[in-house]
Amino acid sequence: MPNLDELLAKWEEGYKKGLLSFWILLLLNQEEMYAYEMTAVIADMSQQTVSVDEKSIYRALKRFEDNQLIQSDVRKSDKGPPRRYFRLTENGRLLLAKFCERNILIFQEPRVAAAILKAIAADE
Repeated sequence: MPNLDELLAKWEEGYKKGLLSFWILLLLNQEEMYAYEMTAVIADMSQQTVSVDEKSIYRALKRFEDNQLIQSDVRKSDKGPPRRYFRLTENGRLLLAKFCERNILIFQEPRVAAAILKAIAADE
């Protein structure tokens, strides 16, 4: 019999890697941030279900900047060295909105929401 905890961990690992872009763009839609700050905020907003390392965040930010979804500038810091702050461009906002419409709001559709609640009830 397969170990359900192991299967769940593997499934969540792949699922969460794919959602890193969503979390970063969602954060930057709210406010400008620097990369180090994003790690803790993503963990907090995801209720500790998503933890990412800074390298993954920097790779994603580089990719977003190359695709003109975000912009950045370096600013003086009251504590420590200067920090690079990132913010969404208009294209970044549009992309996030389209992603949410197609992939997030679907969970609010009554049939899908009912199916999710049924799956959760099966676990109890």
